[in-house]
Amino acid sequence: MSLVAGSYERFLWGYRLKSRKHDDSLSLAPLFSFPSHLSTIKTVAVAGSAAVSGGNDDTIRIYDLSSCSEIGSLHHTSSITSLSFFSPPSLSSFPRNLIAADAEGSLSIYDADPFIHLKTVKIHKKSVNSLSVHPSGKLALTVGHDECLAMVNLVRGRRSFFCKLSNESSIVQFDQTGDKFFMVVDEKFSVHESEDAKLIFELDNKKRILSAAPGSNGILFTGGEDRNLTAWDTLSGKIAYSIEDAHTARIKGIVVLSKSSDESGETNPYMVASASSDGVIRLWDVRTVNKGKPNPLAETNTKSRLTCLAGSSIKPLKRPTVKNAE
Repeated sequence: MSLVAGSYERFLWGYRLKSRKHDDSLSLAPLFSFPSHLSTIKTVAVAGSAAVSGGNDDTIRIYDLSSCSEIGSLHHTSSITSLSFFSPPSLSSFPRNLIAADAEGSLSIYDADPFIHLKTVKIHKKSVNSLSVHPSGKLALTVGHDECLAMVNLVRGRRSFFCKLSNESSIVQFDQTGDKFFMVVDEKFSVHESEDAKLIFELDNKKRILSAAPGSNGILFTGGEDRNLTAWDTLSGKIAYSIEDAHTARIKGIVVLSKSSDESGETNPYMVASASSDGVIRLWDVRTVNKGKPNPLAETNTKSRLTCLAGSSIKPLKRPTVKNAE
């Protein structure tokens, strides 16, 4: 299992979960720390052995996690605001496509092996705040600073749907099945049917939500200004459970890691990782929440102001190749 975090100080941090043989405890072992960008890192994405980071220096940096090295870059004409990989189940160890959104309101599609630019599509009039790729890889949703929601046909490379929202949304995210999607507006988030965008629920977190990640069985994890890691049951519209004061500062990134095999071949517990602007990354076994406030399975302090977090349960196997693109 690998975790990658970006920071205000332009550093990228990489970690791998390891088991200590003498006491069976877990630790986040450092893989690398790179001063990867010329300014703040705004977004990261991980899939198998590939990782990418995007920042205010108009550049996407590409990394090979199997060798812990930076292997190339992709250049844009504006800040990178959101990144997402698409990995088909048959190619779970390495992604097929990289989708990048930027501050000019455009979405760029890349072939991920090697990293070659395929097409750029103008989606929003202002900056894209967030993007989410459907599990099928055929379409993506975006929300922008222009207070609009858009759907992009990734097969044809064009915008297929666009509508005005009542308020600006900061996060859009498909659930794990792709049947529903979520939108975050300040302290509230809404649950919608993917087929027709019909509103199912609107739920209030009371404080601003800064990060969200879908889990299994309709669970959505959120974190933000309240410093809590909250699991919402989007089937009932209620809180399933919450880790109060999971961090000492606001939560800026969440990664849901499904059951997988570690290096010893043993099955890890169901885990969720969270990153805070206090610089701390923590790993939680959410099955223990109902037994009282859990202790983190593992944690590490980067001593930097973290802005984003991404991760993968897939063991890095294959080294990607890259060609620089303008």
